[in-house]
Amino acid sequence: MPETTLSDTEAREVLGADGAVFDALVHNPKNGVTGGVWRVSAGRRSAVLKVLTRNKEATERWAASDEPRHWNYWRREAYVYESGLAHVWQPHGIRAPGLLALVERPDGDVALWLEDVPGEPATAWPLARHVEHAHRLGAAQGAARPGDHPWLSRRFLRQYIGGNTLGEELLDDAEAWRQPLVRDHFPPGLRREMVRLHHDREWFLQVLEALPRAFCHLDMWPANLRSDGPATVALDWSFAGDGALGEDLGNYLPDSVFDLFVPAARLPGYAAAAYDAYLQGLRESGRDVDERLVRLAVCASAVKYDWLTALMLARAGEEQLDYGGGRPISAELRYRERGLALAFLADWAAEARVSAPELGFPEPPSGRRR
Repeated sequence: MPETTLSDTEAREVLGADGAVFDALVHNPKNGVTGGVWRVSAGRRSAVLKVLTRNKEATERWAASDEPRHWNYWRREAYVYESGLAHVWQPHGIRAPGLLALVERPDGDVALWLEDVPGEPATAWPLARHVEHAHRLGAAQGAARPGDHPWLSRRFLRQYIGGNTLGEELLDDAEAWRQPLVRDHFPPGLRREMVRLHHDREWFLQVLEALPRAFCHLDMWPANLRSDGPATVALDWSFAGDGALGEDLGNYLPDSVFDLFVPAARLPGYAAAAYDAYLQGLRESGRDVDERLVRLAVCASAVKYDWLTALMLARAGEEQLDYGGGRPISAELRYRERGLALAFLADWAAEARVSAPELGFPEPPSGRRR
């Protein structure tokens, strides 16, 4: 990394003390936008430093973009903080960390110095706390209509899944589905449903893009949330932009299982309770919207994970690592839990195929059958 990434001078100016200690934090190291994330301590104070860059080598999939509407625009998160948009949900119990300093560096990078939030990470929350967050999210997305900015993402989902192509050819490969991890831990019938989801992908995207809109975080999952007393602090606003009302919830629920924070066996009950809570928050916000369209957005968002099955087929013979690649995890556990969650998403997709035509959308290519 460039020598300026860890700057004692910046740390002294932000924290008011010498002798800064930089501890690296878990993040996605593949993303070309993120130069690094650290907890920085000096004296009795601490902060989180996140460096935004377009100078980091990355694969095409994760390359930083200079296009402000692109899903991986490198400077978006700085604009979200500078504009105050990161705090638009604060009246409803969801906020961003406080911005302590924003430093434009000589090498073109941007250093975000953020509040070090001490609360419990959502990765350790009980289910009831996740449901409370869904209620706040519904209220926030119903009430907050902040308008557009030229650097907010557009058509995020289409771009995001369109770049995730690894293993697509394996969906129709019988040998790939006979790999022991896949054969032994994926539910019966999953192959048929995931191939069908891939076949209908464009239809799902068109449905989602035509549904009522909301300002969305678009990376809403437990690793990006912490508690602040009864409120929630949301981290990592780098994808923020336009999305369907309900899309963030449709991302949050399965991601809770995919990364082993919530057992897959609890997903049906958890998802039902969280959806009801989200709707209740939406009603309290006063926004007038057909709730059938919100339900359709949640169910249709299953298409976000079209790429995940193919990825798992491609990597069934590899060592399985946790998020950030820091340590190995049980391959059997990952494939069993993800297989069950994908089967749950297949049910969401089936529900969307039935409800969308009833709400005026075209028939899906594969038909309405459940």
